Amino acid sequence: MTFVPTKAFFTKGIGVHKNKLQSFELALRDARIEKQNLVYVSSILPPKCKMIPLEEGIKQLKPGQITYCVMAKNQTNEKGRVVGAAVGIAFPADESHYGYISEHHAFGADEKEIGDFAEDLASTMLATTLGIEFDPDKDYDERREIYLMSGKIIDSMSAPCVTRGVGGMWTTTISAVVFLP
Repeated sequence: MTFVPTKAFFTKGIGVHKNKLQSFELALRDARIEKQNLVYVSSILPPKCKMIPLEEGIKQLKPGQITYCVMAKNQTNEKGRVVGAAVGIAFPADESHYGYISEHHAFGADEKEIGDFAEDLASTMLATTLGIEFDPDKDYDERREIYLMSGKIIDSMSAPCVTRGVGGMWTTTISAVVFLP
């Protein structure tokens, strides 16, 4: 059986609990994907796969459904520690070409930093497959301009999720791209 997703959506969530696994479950609930049997896949956005709003995507899920996703997850049990996760997507200008999805998790980074880093990872992976020449030592803003000016990469997006750890509790952040038929 071949399954190539035609739609996808971003979601993210935070969970806090005294048990590590239950904090993850609560993050899934916050992201509204706790009822799915999640299968983690790697980093390719299929050709012609359309991004849809979260609400529209959630409506298409059924409890117990095998659901493919790219997920970034991070956890801490340290009070006050900044914990975050983000997925980023780079979209090719030619929608018959595949795009890239990246997962990133970090400590001490705010939402902009972690989101930009996830987009940078995805955009750089896509740029290398499309033959876009760039200086990897330049900062992301400069490389992003090169990627966009090439006409081969049209955009990038991310779904960063960042919070602070709670004392005596596990704190989990998740960010995911969920695929649909």
